[in-house]
Amino acid sequence: MAERSFTPVEANNALPEVRPVAERLVAVRTRMRELEEAQSVLITAIGGNGGGYAASDLNAAQSELGGLADAALACVEKLEELGVVLKDLDLGLLDFPSERDGEEVLLCWRVGEDSVAFWHGLADGFAGRKPIDWDE
Repeated sequence: MAERSFTPVEANNALPEVRPVAERLVAVRTRMRELEEAQSVLITAIGGNGGGYAASDLNAAQSELGGLADAALACVEKLEELGVVLKDLDLGLLDFPSERDGEEVLLCWRVGEDSVAFWHGLADGFAGRKPIDWDE
């Protein structure tokens, strides 16, 4: 069993602390993807005729990307500290270890959802989500 186990109520009570961290992670990952794309364009342009870009433009993008990587890591570490399992950084998909009828399961939530309302077996993943149908 995971280090921490959540009931559905406990998972939902944790959302006020979990949600902003997960939302920040999704925003950071979005910006990282934008910068990675811009970096690729800069590398191609600078490698050609320069396209009006300078190496300093590339350095600025790389510097921001490094800071964002640190921010993403801090978010991941905070989510782990809170006892949730990060499944997808870009979607903000998280699992809360739980137990249903004596069996280990995962309560499933992702950024944009109002509450922790789904669960799945350990091997089922997001595609196997089912509505939470048990009481504490």
